[in-house]
Amino acid sequence: MGWLCWLPLLAPLLLLRPPGVQSAGPIRAFVVPHSHMDVGWVYTVQESMQAYAANVYTSVVEELARGQQRRFIAVEQEFFRLWWDGVASDQQKHQVRQLLEGGRLEFVIGGQVMHDEAVTHLDDQILQLTEGHGFLYETFGIRPQFSWHVDPFGASATTPTLFALAGFNAHLSSRIDYDLKAAMQEARGLQFVWRGSPSLSEQEEIFTHIMDQYSYCTPSHIPFSNRSGFYWNGVAVFPKPPPDGVYPNMSEPVTPANINLYAEALVANVKQRAAWFRTPHVLWPWGCDKQFFNASVQFANMDPLLDHINSHAAELGVSVQYATLSDYFRALHTLNITWRVRDHHDFLPYSTEPFQAWTGFYTSRSALKGLARRASALLYAGESMFTHYMWPAPCGHLDPTWALQQLQQLRWAVSEIQNSTETPSVYDLLILTTIPGLSYRHYSIRPTAGAQEGTQEPAATVATTLQFGRRLRRRTSHVGRHLVPVANDCYTVLLDQDTNLMHSIWERQSNQTVRVTQEFLEYHVNGDVKQGPISDNYLFTPGKAAVPAWEAVEMEIVAGQLVTEIRQYFYRNMTARNYTYAIRSRLTHVLQGHDGELLCHRIEQEYQAGPLELNREAVLRTSTNLNSQQVIYSDNNGYQMQRRPYVSYVNNSIARNYYPMVQSAFMEDGKSRLVLLSERAHGISSQGNGQVEVMLHRRLWNNFDWDLGYNLTLNDTSIVHPVLWLLLGSWSLTTALRQRSAMALQHRPVVLFGDLAGTAPKLPGPQQQEAVTLPPNLHLQILSIPGWHYSSNHTEHAQNLRKGNRGEVQADLHRVLLRLHHLYEVGEDPVLSQPVTVNLEAVLQALGSVVAVEERSLTGTWDVSMLHRWSWRTGSGRRRGLGSPASAPYPGLPARLRSWSDPVHIQPSACPGLCNLVTPPLPRGHQEAPSSPSTQRKSGHSSFTFNSSEPWADAPAPGLPPGTPCNRTDPRQRKAARRDRTGESAAHLQANGRKWSYLGFCP
Repeated sequence: MGWLCWLPLLAPLLLLRPPGVQSAGPIRAFVVPHSHMDVGWVYTVQESMQAYAANVYTSVVEELARGQQRRFIAVEQEFFRLWWDGVASDQQKHQVRQLLEGGRLEFVIGGQVMHDEAVTHLDDQILQLTEGHGFLYETFGIRPQFSWHVDPFGASATTPTLFALAGFNAHLSSRIDYDLKAAMQEARGLQFVWRGSPSLSEQEEIFTHIMDQYSYCTPSHIPFSNRSGFYWNGVAVFPKPPPDGVYPNMSEPVTPANINLYAEALVANVKQRAAWFRTPHVLWPWGCDKQFFNASVQFANMDPLLDHINSHAAELGVSVQYATLSDYFRALHTLNITWRVRDHHDFLPYSTEPFQAWTGFYTSRSALKGLARRASALLYAGESMFTHYMWPAPCGHLDPTWALQQLQQLRWAVSEIQNSTETPSVYDLLILTTIPGLSYRHYSIRPTAGAQEGTQEPAATVATTLQFGRRLRRRTSHVGRHLVPVANDCYTVLLDQDTNLMHSIWERQSNQTVRVTQEFLEYHVNGDVKQGPISDNYLFTPGKAAVPAWEAVEMEIVAGQLVTEIRQYFYRNMTARNYTYAIRSRLTHVLQGHDGELLCHRIEQEYQAGPLELNREAVLRTSTNLNSQQVIYSDNNGYQMQRRPYVSYVNNSIARNYYPMVQSAFMEDGKSRLVLLSERAHGISSQGNGQVEVMLHRRLWNNFDWDLGYNLTLNDTSIVHPVLWLLLGSWSLTTALRQRSAMALQHRPVVLFGDLAGTAPKLPGPQQQEAVTLPPNLHLQILSIPGWHYSSNHTEHAQNLRKGNRGEVQADLHRVLLRLHHLYEVGEDPVLSQPVTVNLEAVLQALGSVVAVEERSLTGTWDVSMLHRWSWRTGSGRRRGLGSPASAPYPGLPARLRSWSDPVHIQPSACPGLCNLVTPPLPRGHQEAPSSPSTQRKSGHSSFTFNSSEPWADAPAPGLPPGTPCNRTDPRQRKAARRDRTGESAAHLQANGRKWSYLGFCP
């Protein structure tokens, strides 16, 4: 089928291809020196620093200082930060500041890492980006404005939105499906304006450049040598650099004898690439993985080569220059040509050849994926707990400075988790409790002999168990004659006694019964490269369809007062002693007096898979009678959904129809929808009508030298325990519940245990903090004290840096970030997608009163009133993007952004201590309240509007002076605070559609 399968998508692009866009003059090549440095891939961070990474920055800084024309872009902050803090001398630090000021060194992306786009959660993407940007802004006063996202395996539609909200002017990506890239090259369509979010639309679009087939590496083949070309420093050596400085595969030095040959090779490649783009400007990346550890030899060879080409530019038709991304994109932007617009569709999955579909890594190392997500959720819980502890003032023995340092280390460690072990418990103790947001409940649990008559002390009840014998896998259709129901107030699950499998589910509200059967299958894959394509840590290459991985199944039903659990154990054969797979399905019985909508409307499932046999890839297949047309929907990074129709390819159709599911997926027909929610990333596919299969685990080995050398064969012998929640019902019901239930799964209550002394006084009952509550369509994504050392006023911060004041010694513990997330897209739900008004003073009364609100960019480094992103002309003839200040008036319509910054003075709270209160930002695009009729101050209230498309914003704001006593019970202080309010007593937020915002307050 080849690239023709993409023809319907490319038709508009082909029509847009205008003749004669390129100038008749010489092609202008922008040579961008760079080194791609993976953080934690194969080698540890410390091993990479020792072998090459520290030398990259040491030698690059030295060489840039020697040549005014030289340039370099730095990407991953993890390595640079370690070099800056532990290796760089004072002189080198001074040189870095000079190079940044002169534009010869440029930081792009600026996050801790170059995050993966397929399987990472939005929360963690924002976290690592914010941490890196905070370091750069605090240290240098700079804010990255371009992305260089060249190595993720496929491109998510979340990414352009994320980078636009961070203030980037342009986005660069590389790895997309080879068929599609070939078609886009042919149509000269590798550059476009990408509107990644259907809710944010053109307000957060971004110009996007997809690299051509050579990707981010310099072409290594040169016709006149058997060595690689343009890699004069060779290949990095582990664990230490060679003592003689001679590295493997060093390119032939440039000499008078071969300089013409080098020039011809470079010019030919530039001209080949120029034919794939619409302008005479060609981005020519110079570098690759682990390069420029000896920048001296690199520039010593490239300098004369570029001079030679420029001295013959007229006859060669090409001029060349060292460049940063800013140089390239600025030249492109100056042309002011019209670009096509791409909608919110992503570039997933990613294949490099017909039998190289990079869809296996969606599931690889499942235990690690689960641990990473749990660590992330615990980090966010810890952030909230620390903030709650600090405000209104610390009341206890915890050292705030030490606690903040621990949180800061955890922020950087969330993406670097190494291993995981899980041990199932012998007993499950279930307690039904309601814990509102940002609060806790304290229970004491003691052993008893049962409920005591005449006492109010509750006692646990013991569940009853009904067991069913082992059943062989049936190969006939005579099933469903003997059904066992398991029900709660929302669902009745019917189980087939003849097979011990699920038969169907009846959903009460819609009165619909859907046939649902679940079983485990395995793909058998090849491990011998001589016999054909192989699967490995990244690639999924099944030779044929999956086959059942079991011959017999046992079942038991455990019924209790709070839940009923269905346990199914799958055996490879009838006589096997141990099961390889298991499903534990749980239905909750919600007692009267509890709001159990979310609890009732889900079937919680925990699976066990493993240990697997070698070269097996295990999937859970759920087969239904839904007429899904073999279409499923899966999410981009837990943010927005993508439609995934099944596409038939000439080769490898199974693997190329696998997609990432980071948090949710569903399939549907005209009557019902089946939703899957996940607490870790998986690969997901529909290999048949009404079917959805989730890859749970992989164990592989092959004899491919590259995989063996880098330990990428994935011989994973672990047992994994992933969790899925199933939601079944009408479109309206599941739409209303999907996002809220996903949040409940992602952020389950944190349970902490402690010894209960026998002599301890009896507690009066469950203890609870006063809660922070929000409407059902808003999610408090984070409440955090970032610990920044710099002023939020950019002019003041820049002046401090110029004076040599690199920030305060002590971290600022008085600036708080609150991020709110509107969970629903525009038009997704008739009620929950509507604007929501939030009275901040009422919502946060348990923590204190709002002091001030200042809107910042996504990563907190921009005051949005000062943020002017570039505009790019699109097919409508207008230049798109934030070409005007973010405070420019916008109508209060769906899919529009509003920016605001408004002070609200504080009423101190009751805990004695110090209170210096702040409030970071609200979403990007918000407007100051007095600027619009919809946000005028009225009778002591300030009204702020969130429109549907605003996903994020964050920032700090100044609050009360340090040292202000924080004592809400002091009547004099309360009176003074009331006098100081200047008519501001409440703040309202209105949200519609996707929305994120950061606020700060004195809890």
